[in-house]
Amino acid sequence: MATVRPSSFVFVPSQQSRCSTVFPPTICRRFHRHSPAGSRSIRNFSPYCCIAVSRRDQDASPPSSTVSCIDSSSIRFAFTGGGSGGHIYPAIAIADELRNLCPNAKFLYIGTSEGLESKAVPSAGYDFTAIPASRLSRPILSPQNLLLPYHLLHAIAAAWKILHRFQPHIVIGTGGYVAAPVYIAAALSGTSIGIQEQNAFPGISNKIASPFAKKVFLAFRACLKYFPSEKCSVYGNPVRLSLRCHASKPAARAHFFPNAMNIGDDEIQLVLVLGGSQGASTINVAVLNTCCDMLLKHKNRYIIWQTGKGGFSEMEKLIKKHPRLLLTPFLQAMDLAYAAADVVVSRAGAMTCTEILTTGKPSILIPSPFVAEDHQTNNACIMSDIAGSKILTEDELHSSSLATTIDEVLGDENLMAEMSQKALKSALPNAAIDIAESILSLVSVSAPK
Repeated sequence: MATVRPSSFVFVPSQQSRCSTVFPPTICRRFHRHSPAGSRSIRNFSPYCCIAVSRRDQDASPPSSTVSCIDSSSIRFAFTGGGSGGHIYPAIAIADELRNLCPNAKFLYIGTSEGLESKAVPSAGYDFTAIPASRLSRPILSPQNLLLPYHLLHAIAAAWKILHRFQPHIVIGTGGYVAAPVYIAAALSGTSIGIQEQNAFPGISNKIASPFAKKVFLAFRACLKYFPSEKCSVYGNPVRLSLRCHASKPAARAHFFPNAMNIGDDEIQLVLVLGGSQGASTINVAVLNTCCDMLLKHKNRYIIWQTGKGGFSEMEKLIKKHPRLLLTPFLQAMDLAYAAADVVVSRAGAMTCTEILTTGKPSILIPSPFVAEDHQTNNACIMSDIAGSKILTEDELHSSSLATTIDEVLGDENLMAEMSQKALKSALPNAAIDIAESILSLVSVSAPK
């Protein structure tokens, strides 16, 4: 029987924190939304919004004191997953909670030297080791995949050596191409596997590894049909501990703009632009064409613009330096970036949407149309429903529509307060804690290594 907690994109009334009833797995909502200019709309779009109501019965509740079963200093956790922040930061969030529960435990993250994880994981304070990359190219019949079996075997052998040396009690994976060889090595060595899937439609690595996993942690009930239901728990997406601490807005703003004398004033408006860890060229172009005019018209407006690694050099050449504009390829201090922001302009990846809800930020979402199953459009529409997020499709996005939508949000304090309140009500900030406790229950019943 699957353990079910509220999905990440779910409205849970504050007076109903626990319920013995589970709603039907999907509710269709049809959106007919006009663009800011009124010239385009999303017509006849029917995303599936996954509703799950928390049910904590005796066999669904994770143990509250699993650490006492074994000496925490002897516990070893291995993590894997990478390629993008959407796979890496859920792993870090779970690791943070496990470290809180077991301060003396040993942690090791296995990724590739090419991926974002090689920098993000050490920055988060965890040991990192790399294995060779064995990425599947698209389309599957691409000539680049001819050598994939060789690269995969090489990566599996490297992962097996690392696991043999580290001897983890469990391997926790969050998906991405790097996770596949680690999953296989763990299965071959008899190491327990736990999987965390962020999206409503699972990635290949997680789906293939699920028969060998002891537990699968899901963000959406709709994902239950892709995994063995008896192994699944629906807890929502884990968010990093730092994002849940809610740093003060003046301190966060001063971190990014230390020379701005009035950065703590209530009248200051700060726009946070996120194109994902890899960047988004369409968002970058739209911001490029509007940011100078925006800063000129609004003397109280500041912009933090994460371009992504791929777009930074080009944007840096094209944009004029401005004291109220921070241009960066990647933001390490995401907790401070969210705390500083009044509105977030972003793609609609599952983890970004989860972070927006957790931090209670008004948002303008531009879903990527190039992802599997168009899940970002589904995410954006759900966010529109539960958090009042504004949506701009890729076709609608240009400098004028972006500027108009930003002004629409920042120009209405009541709207911003409503969007923030809705986001916070819909957040599930304890997902990482629930997952960590469940992982510890697996460790406590497994034989010490």
